[in-house]
Amino acid sequence: MKAFLPLVIFATAQLTCFVHRTNAADLLVPKDYSSIQSAIDKAEPNDRVLVEAGTYRERIVLKAGITVRSSGDDAKGALGLKRAEITILNHPEGKGPGVTMGADATLDGFTVTGVGRYDDDKWKKHYATQGNMQSHEHIGVSGTAGIEVRYTCEVKNNIVHHVGYTGIGITGSKDRKVSPGVIGNVCYRNMGGGIGSMAGSTALIENNVCFENFYAGIGHNGASPMVRGNKCYNNIRAGIGISEGSSPTVTKNRCYENCRAGIGIRTGKDTRPVIEDNDCFENDMAGIGTEEEARPIIRSNRCHKNKLAGIGARHEAHPEIVGNECIGNGAAGIGIEHGVVAKIVDNLCKDNKASGIGVRHQAEALLINNRLIDNALVAIGVRNGSKLTAKKNIMSRKGGMAPLVAILENSTATLTDNDLNGGGVAGVLLQGTAHIEKNRFHGNGPRKGGPPNFATWVRKGSSVTFSNNEVDHWRHALFASKAKQVSANDNKVHAFLGTALVIRNSEKPTEASGNIAFSDDINSQALEIIGRKATVKGNLVQKKSNKQGTP
Repeated sequence: MKAFLPLVIFATAQLTCFVHRTNAADLLVPKDYSSIQSAIDKAEPNDRVLVEAGTYRERIVLKAGITVRSSGDDAKGALGLKRAEITILNHPEGKGPGVTMGADATLDGFTVTGVGRYDDDKWKKHYATQGNMQSHEHIGVSGTAGIEVRYTCEVKNNIVHHVGYTGIGITGSKDRKVSPGVIGNVCYRNMGGGIGSMAGSTALIENNVCFENFYAGIGHNGASPMVRGNKCYNNIRAGIGISEGSSPTVTKNRCYENCRAGIGIRTGKDTRPVIEDNDCFENDMAGIGTEEEARPIIRSNRCHKNKLAGIGARHEAHPEIVGNECIGNGAAGIGIEHGVVAKIVDNLCKDNKASGIGVRHQAEALLINNRLIDNALVAIGVRNGSKLTAKKNIMSRKGGMAPLVAILENSTATLTDNDLNGGGVAGVLLQGTAHIEKNRFHGNGPRKGGPPNFATWVRKGSSVTFSNNEVDHWRHALFASKAKQVSANDNKVHAFLGTALVIRNSEKPTEASGNIAFSDDINSQALEIIGRKATVKGNLVQKKSNKQGTP
């Protein structure tokens, strides 16, 4: 079981059911009461049970409206508050959760452990295998939490560890709103998640630290909390896991060095979280990953140095990916595959080990206003029958032989109003179908020898419409050999070698009109066509001195 919840709302209707006494009492343990539970049983709403440091062999059930607090100030200890570290609930032979919360009650500053069976051998086995051998347990399967939360209440400054299930479990109810505050807790080495949010609960989960848990640090099943300012690391699955129709807001968290994704989102069209302003770095899989038809908004996050993609989506997910930084990741900056439909806008993908943005296995992407800078392979890669629409993106790379854009394996693309700067064998390498219009190709050539150096390279059997583009410093603006069909119209080409556009042996007649090549070389040509022609007219070479706006 894994958990997470939104904003704490102490409903007036719930509070007014208690009689608010002006003479609220402090009940002292062990000075006046030998056990915490005996003090709780005597307490009335607004009373405090204050517990001195020590180890208590108890599992406690809180009454409505009371506070149970460890004694001492808020001095920091090694993990959490010092008073929480030295005030311990540990009763391995007890029944039920370590702590069962009551309505509008507060638990503040305890260590809770010894609930259920912690299996260290099992933990080590699955940590070593990154959770790949774990059973696909859903959040919310039955179990006994370290702290069980089924009411609006407050759970803060506690340490929950080595529990045989989830550390803090939050479960909604059909009969009441369950909106607790789970704040400033430390949850580690639990055999479920660190914090689990389920069944329609809406909590504020804030400023917690969750590490080395058997599943996610913070997990969700059908719950929509506010998850804010938490630190989740070294968990066997995701730092934060979201599934089964959950729609939390996840913001300002740090998720790093987890065995799987920093933030993982899955399971169904009704899983629609907002993932915003998080730092996800150095995770063993993606920084943020989504799959199984989930529909998240992933906005303004920073995903750096993850072993796979910065942001990854697969298995028919429908993410909206806006304004993120994906830098230095081991695979793509943003990678989508296996039937994903994604809107990808205003992202920076830089210095990734593969593509800036990768689209493959029948995925479909709309790319607008992205900056794809110095990625090791391509700026954009489209493969395996995928579809791409790319508008107003900036793509650049200083070196390398790979093309800036690769459209391969019968994929389809529309590229409009993009800037392509630098590049290797091609600005665009096409094996499929593409409409390429109103783009600006600024090459790093033209090279007189060596590998091809074409702004657009059209391979055998492909179809291209190439129109109204501005091209400079490439050997040829367009080179097509044995293409299925080529249409090239109204392009302007500067700083080329020999012939601006070269089209050879297309299956269908070539259309080429209104292309202008700027050169002072009297041997230069605007167009070479070998094979069948359709409409071919107005293709001219003009002297550079006649060119307006030459860079």
